[in-house]
Amino acid sequence: MNSLSTILALADMTVDPQRTATVVVDVQNDFCEGGSLAVSGGADVARAITRAFDSPRTFGKIVTTQDWHIDPGSHFSSTPDFKDSWPVHCVAGTTGAQLHPNLTLPRVDARFHKGEYEAAYSGFEGRLDEPGLRLDDRPRLAQWLLAEGIDTVLVCGLALDYCVRATALDARRLGFETVVLGSLTAAISAEGAALTREELADQGVRVL
Repeated sequence: MNSLSTILALADMTVDPQRTATVVVDVQNDFCEGGSLAVSGGADVARAITRAFDSPRTFGKIVTTQDWHIDPGSHFSSTPDFKDSWPVHCVAGTTGAQLHPNLTLPRVDARFHKGEYEAAYSGFEGRLDEPGLRLDDRPRLAQWLLAEGIDTVLVCGLALDYCVRATALDARRLGFETVVLGSLTAAISAEGAALTREELADQGVRVL
């Protein structure tokens, strides 16, 4: 698998590390093979992201997002429709909510938990994992990025047609230059992946 520097070079794209953040979306045990809501290829994506950062060159900040459900209401269902309701997954503090062991990043500058009491597909709904602060006092992802001087966001992770999609669309809506690293994602369905790529392009998100 190509390093991140190679992926960007092949796309004829350069980034300013001081103003760039890579958002690694929901690469969690429950979303990989063997988990309660597995995406086919999830473990390979975790491994590919690890290899992508196996370069001495860094690309600014690295942040992760995690579903961290406590009581997300109708998001959980014993008879899920796999559109608005889903099997129980990524319950806060459980093994299923942890990052997959294949994901080994050179560092993580900030971790964001989302969906404690709601569905929360987008990483921008997440709040900084800062145990010393009340939930409502923890900054959301956009606040943190702006405070760090970030204007370009690279997005990868799981799943392309759900949480990666939502995160990228929110990033663009909030004014960030947004790039989805397509080779470092996996989708729930091929049809969903195709529709997502079209939608992202229509909204000004570049998909490599």
